[in-house]
Amino acid sequence: MRHTVIIPSYNTLSHLKNTYESIKRYGGDVDIIIIDDASDDGTAEWLITLDDERLNRVISPERKGHTYWYDEGMKIAETDIVSILHSDMIIGPGYFKNLLKHLERGKVVCATRIEPPIHPAGKEKIVRDFGDEADTFKWEAFDKFVIQEKADSINITTKGIFAPWMLYKEDHLSIGGHDQRFAPYGYEDSDIFNRWILAGYEMVQSRDALVYHMTCRGHRWNKGVGIENPDYRETMDKNGREFIRKWGDWIQNDEYQYPVINPKYNKGIIIKNCVPQLLNTLEPWCDNIYIDIPYDDYIKKEQPRTKVNLTDKIKPYDYVKQNDILISIDTNNFTQQDGQYLQKIAAILEQNKPGPGQFKLGNIIIEVVKYYEEEIYN
Repeated sequence: MRHTVIIPSYNTLSHLKNTYESIKRYGGDVDIIIIDDASDDGTAEWLITLDDERLNRVISPERKGHTYWYDEGMKIAETDIVSILHSDMIIGPGYFKNLLKHLERGKVVCATRIEPPIHPAGKEKIVRDFGDEADTFKWEAFDKFVIQEKADSINITTKGIFAPWMLYKEDHLSIGGHDQRFAPYGYEDSDIFNRWILAGYEMVQSRDALVYHMTCRGHRWNKGVGIENPDYRETMDKNGREFIRKWGDWIQNDEYQYPVINPKYNKGIIIKNCVPQLLNTLEPWCDNIYIDIPYDDYIKKEQPRTKVNLTDKIKPYDYVKQNDILISIDTNNFTQQDGQYLQKIAAILEQNKPGPGQFKLGNIIIEVVKYYEEEIYN
């Protein structure tokens, strides 16, 4: 079945060459869209030299990030079925076939990653070391392992979701695609996973569609494992705070990386004897924050980093509160444990569902006015 794979790339030419080589070996009837995201490592020049009628090249004069290019690639794709690969991924024999056999409309199918022992192990992946740089990749050993693993795991699926994935283009674009507040990268995957689930799509992980993932190239470690790109920390911090603002909670997954989504309640945090550090820490975790110190400087610093209107969000301590859940704090007796309670408040409310009225959690006073779960699809 004809389909399209979309591969954005930013300064990962050595890895991208391996990705492309693996598709040539094992891709079968697949259209390829490779997007050079304003790289300066010769990616554009290399792409121009390729003689491949299946290949559609996009060369961007400015960096926009894979959050943007995944969706733009889908709009370009001429097929109904689309998938994505990171430019540091190498597919194994039977990869696309073993994704396609599970695919239906309203379903997202992800592959099983094989990774070197760089990050913690998990039930959603296989940890095996076939090299952690492009020029050390062990092709023969990888192919041999994949052939055996495919046979051992034939037709086995689990309920999980992680990149790389495949779905019908219409399903993805019908909910608005990726949220571009997470461009150029960072937490766009967790956001879209949540939104697919809330839109009613089924998540399936094919255990015999195998792909090797070098991990984190193109946004974190362009120059090798452990050598962080200059913009990485700032970008991840900014977009991590945006994720909390949007979802009212941090990322949670089960043992197979299937998202755990707690309801988003309209919350207000009231802080007596506030200090600037606590404003910075707690602001993303609520819909409104009411404080007794000046906050203009905070808004001036933080507003360029968020789509949320902070002037509407941050109010004086004596402002009339209209939130569904009100959380009161006095910093004179606020502890680290209280901070941990605050960051788990969505899960605590979901598990216990206390009735209207006040209750105490550590040194925090929580008033439940009503429960209203906000719907988040876009």
